[in-house]
Amino acid sequence: MLGIVTVHRRVLRLMGNRFEISVVSDDEHWAHKCIDAAVEEISRIEKLLTTFTEDSQTNLVNRNAGIQPVKVDKEVYELVERSLKISGLTQGAFDISYGGIDKSLWNFDLSMTALPDPEVARESVRLINYNNVILDEGDCTVFLKDEGMRIGFGGIGKGYAADKARAVLQDLGVTSGIVNAAGDLVTWGTQPNGKPWTIAIADPDKSITPFSTLNISNMAIATSGNYEKYVMIGGRKYSHTIDPKTGLPVTGIKSVSIVSPSAELADAMATPVMVMGVRVGLDLINQLKQIACIIIDDNNQIHCSKNINIKN
Repeated sequence: MLGIVTVHRRVLRLMGNRFEISVVSDDEHWAHKCIDAAVEEISRIEKLLTTFTEDSQTNLVNRNAGIQPVKVDKEVYELVERSLKISGLTQGAFDISYGGIDKSLWNFDLSMTALPDPEVARESVRLINYNNVILDEGDCTVFLKDEGMRIGFGGIGKGYAADKARAVLQDLGVTSGIVNAAGDLVTWGTQPNGKPWTIAIADPDKSITPFSTLNISNMAIATSGNYEKYVMIGGRKYSHTIDPKTGLPVTGIKSVSIVSPSAELADAMATPVMVMGVRVGLDLINQLKQIACIIIDDNNQIHCSKNINIKN
C-alpha cells in the first residue's frame, strides 16, 4: 500500500562498521526490499575484500606474497589498479600495501606513553611499497613482490561498497537516497520535501556537534579525523593515522573532509591528505577536478580548497 513519501532507513553492521542505508519512497515494503538488495551487495564485496576470512581473494594474494601471482576477479583487479593510481597521485601517502605494518607498535589507548624508536618504526613499514604490487592485466593477477607484504582495503573499501550499493539501488529505481558507510557517505536525489541533502561536518573537539553544513545532493563525502582515536605524548596529540613512509603517527591536522562524486575516491583521499599536511594536501586537491576538501588543523583553523562553499 502506498503512503506518504518518507525516508525509510536501516542501520546495520557490515564490513566491521556501522552502515546506514536510506531510501526515499512512498512504499515502505518496496523500500525495504531495495535495502535488502543493497545489503546483499555490500556483503558480497566484504567477502571479496576482507582480511578476516582465510578464503577471501585479498588473503589469497597476501598468502602468496613473494611466491606467485594470484588470479583475482576483474572487480578486485580493477580496485587494486585504481588504488595504485591514487598511491602515485599522493606519492605513497595512500598505500594499500600497509597491511604488513606491525600493529604491536601502536596501541592507541592510555597505556601508550611514548612513541616507538624512529628506527623501529621505519623497519615496521619496510614492506609498505605500492610499487611492489605487480599487476598483469592479461592474466588478471596480483603479485606482491616481497615475502611478508600484505594488502588491505581499509582506506578505500567502505567507499567502494557505498558506491556499489548506490548503483544497485538506482538500478532498482530508487531516485533518492543515502548510503552511509561509517561516515563515508554518498547521496543522490533530494529529501522528501524536495530540498537537497545537507551533510553536517563535525567539530573535531565535539564530534557530535557540527560546525557547518554542506549541500551535497548527488555527491559523496568522507571524513578522516584524529578526534576518535589518538594519544597525547609530551602534550602533543598523535593521530591513529600512520605515515606509511616513517611508521610514525601524523600530527597537525584534526580532520579532513573530502567531497567528490564518488565515495570510493573521497574515502581514499581523506587519509593521505592528513598524512601530507595542510599545504601539500590542499595543493594536490586544488589540482584535481570535481573534488573538494575541508581541513581543520590542530589550532582549529579551517582550510578549504578553492572550489568549496561551507555554511556556518
